[in-house]
Amino acid sequence: MTKAILHTNFMYSYGALIIPHNKVGVSDAHFIQPLTPFQANHWSPEGESLQGVPPEKKAQLMDAWSQYRERVQLPLENGANGRYVGSIGKRRKISKHLSFADLTLPSGQVYQLCAKHEHDAEAHNKFKNVLAHAPVLVTGDLETASERGAKPTIHLRDIQTLNDAPSNLVVTPETVFPPAKRHLQMKFHPEIQARLRFRSWLKGVLNNELMNKGFTEVETPTLFKSTPEGAREFLVPTRQKGLAYALTQSPQQYKQILVASGIGRYMQWARCYRDEDSRADRQPEFSQLDMEWAFAKAEHVQKDVEDIVLKSIKLLQPDRSYQTFRDGARIPVLSSLEMQENGGPPAHSFERLTFAEAIKMYGSDKPDLRIPGRINAIPIPDSAKHFVSMITHLEDPLVEAFSFSLSEDLPPSQVQRLIVDFMDGLPKEFTKNPHGMPQILIHDSSKPLGGFSSIGHDYESIVSAASSGQELNDGDIVVFQARPVQNGQYTSSSTKIGDLRRLLWTYLVENEAMSRPPQLGEPDSLKFAWITEFPMFQPIESDEPWKAIDAHAGIAACHHPFTAPLAKADLESLFTDPLQSKSAAYDLVLNGTEVGGGSERIHIAAIQSFIMRDILRMSDERVADFKHLFDALESGCPPHAGFALGFDRLCALLTDTSTVKDVIAFPKGGKGEDPFVKAPGQVTEQQLKEYGLRWRD
Repeated sequence: MTKAILHTNFMYSYGALIIPHNKVGVSDAHFIQPLTPFQANHWSPEGESLQGVPPEKKAQLMDAWSQYRERVQLPLENGANGRYVGSIGKRRKISKHLSFADLTLPSGQVYQLCAKHEHDAEAHNKFKNVLAHAPVLVTGDLETASERGAKPTIHLRDIQTLNDAPSNLVVTPETVFPPAKRHLQMKFHPEIQARLRFRSWLKGVLNNELMNKGFTEVETPTLFKSTPEGAREFLVPTRQKGLAYALTQSPQQYKQILVASGIGRYMQWARCYRDEDSRADRQPEFSQLDMEWAFAKAEHVQKDVEDIVLKSIKLLQPDRSYQTFRDGARIPVLSSLEMQENGGPPAHSFERLTFAEAIKMYGSDKPDLRIPGRINAIPIPDSAKHFVSMITHLEDPLVEAFSFSLSEDLPPSQVQRLIVDFMDGLPKEFTKNPHGMPQILIHDSSKPLGGFSSIGHDYESIVSAASSGQELNDGDIVVFQARPVQNGQYTSSSTKIGDLRRLLWTYLVENEAMSRPPQLGEPDSLKFAWITEFPMFQPIESDEPWKAIDAHAGIAACHHPFTAPLAKADLESLFTDPLQSKSAAYDLVLNGTEVGGGSERIHIAAIQSFIMRDILRMSDERVADFKHLFDALESGCPPHAGFALGFDRLCALLTDTSTVKDVIAFPKGGKGEDPFVKAPGQVTEQQLKEYGLRWRD
C-alpha cells in the first residue's frame, strides 16, 4: 500500500479510491489511495457500475447473497433454540409423506433428520427440494437416541440451504476420489476425517502432558542454513546473489542452543523438510514433536516419553474407542469417550533391546515384536556341511534360521503350495542375493527325516536350534539364510533374513496360514521397543553421496554428528576404529516402525570439534558454519539429551494405516508433488532473474 495522503478540502476521484475515515478529531477526512489498473480500466468516472457486466448477472449475484448470506441467522451454538447447521446427506424417501437424511455437524457427529408431512407440511416440501451434500440450517425438535450407538433424531420444522451443491455428484460407500479431489476425499471418506480428528486429539493430549512436566514451547526458525545433518536439503534462494536458506531438517541445533541458553525443558511441534525419495512412511515435509532436556541422560528421556505416550493411550481407552470402518481399518472414534484413564486390559507393552540384540534376534533395528519367535544362529556340524553348500557359496558363513508354526488344519501339501507362490514372488534383492537364496523346509512326518532330509541325520539339533527348542508339527516351517560372519559391531539396519521374516509372516497372515496379530484396541496390539547402543558411525553408501559433500573420512554419523559416545571406551575407540564406537542414541519402535529417536548430546565443545575435524574430517570452512553451536557449548552448556517423536508415523500406526498420507490433510505424492494444488509450479524467467538464477541443462 502506498503512503496515505490526508485531504480535508476536496475529494480526488480520478485514478484514486476515496475511503471515508472516521478517525477521532478528523472531520469529513478521506484517505486517498491509487486505483489498481483493474479499477482504473473498468469503473466509470462516476463510480456507478462495473463496465461490461450485464445487469442480469448483478441481479443473480445479489440474489445469491441475499439467499445464502443476508437472510441467514446462524446459531451461536449448534443446537441453540433447536437450530442446527451441518452438511446434509442423501435423502431417503420412505413414503410420500416421510423422508430421512443424515446431518453431519461441524464436530463430525451425525444426526438423523426426519421430515413428516403431518408434522410440518411446509418443512417437508422444502426438504424434498434440498440437494444432497448441501450445507444447511435446520430447525427442529431433538429426540435423543434410546439405544447406545444410535443417532439422535431431529424432527424437522424448517430447513434453509446455505449454498449450492452439485446435482451430479454420486457418492456411494465404494466411491473413490482421486488425489486431485482431496476435498471430496476428506468430505466423503469417513476414515480420513476420523484420522484427522484423532490426530488433533492426540496432539492436544501430548501437549498437555508435556506442559504438566514443565516443558516450555519455543518456536524456532524454519529458514536455516545448509549444514550436514544426514539428508538432502531444500534450498530457498534469496535476492542476495549467491546466498540461500535451507529449510530445517529438524530444529536440532536450535534446541541444543536453547538448552545452553537456560531453557531447561524445551518442546516444539516442528515442521521438518527433507528432500528424500517418497515412501509410504515418509513425506518431504512432516511434523515431529521435538523435545530437549537439560541435565538429563537417556533414562530421563525414555521415562518421560513413556509417561506421555502411555498416558495418551490410557485416555484413549483402546478397548472402547476403536471402531471398524468401511475399508476394514480400526480407528479410534473419540466423541463418546470420557476423558479419564481406562481400567481395561492394557493394549501396550514396552521392551528394551540393544542394537546388537535386535539384529541378532530379529534381523532388524526396527523389530516387530508381534511376530512370533526369533532368529537363531545355527551351529553346523560337519555332517551338515553339504546343506550349507546348498544355500550359499560363502566359505564358513554365519547360518541363521527361524521357524513359524502354521494353522493346524493346513496339511504340508497345502503349505508347500503357499511357499512356492511366496518364493516365486520374492523381490530381486532376495533372489539375486550374492550370499545365497533363503531355504524353506516344511515339517512332514510322512517324509524321510520329517521333511528335513536335505540337512542330514543330524537334523534334529539344527531344527531344535532354529525353533528355539519348540516342538514342530506337520505343516510348520523352518527358514534358513546365510551371510558373512560379521566383522565388529557394524551392520546395516537389517539383515536379509530379518527382512524375509517380516515379508513371510505378513504373507502367511494374509493367506490365513498364521494367526492374525491382535486388532488395534485389543491387549498387546501395541508393541513398543526402545533400541539403544547404536553404532556411532557407518560407512557412506554409494547411493548417499550427499553425506560426503564436506566429509572426507568415508564414514558418516548414524544419527547426526552431535550424538555423544556411549561411554569412555567408545570415545577411546574413536582414535583407532571409529566404526566400533557405540553411541548414546536410542530409537522408539512401534510394531516394526520407528516412531521416534534421540540421543544424549555432545555438550563439551572440544569433543564436538574433535568429532567434526578429526573423525568426519570436515573442512575449516564447514566447521565454521557451526560457530553458533560452539559458542553455546562454550558458554557453560549443561549435559543434555533429546528426542523427536515422528507424529505422522505415530498417528498412522494408531489409526491402522501403513501410509502417513492418510493422516495428513494435504499429502504429497510419490514425486513430492501436491496433486491437489498442482505444486511445485513452474518458475518464470523473471522470477529466476530476480534471484540471480538461471536454468541449466
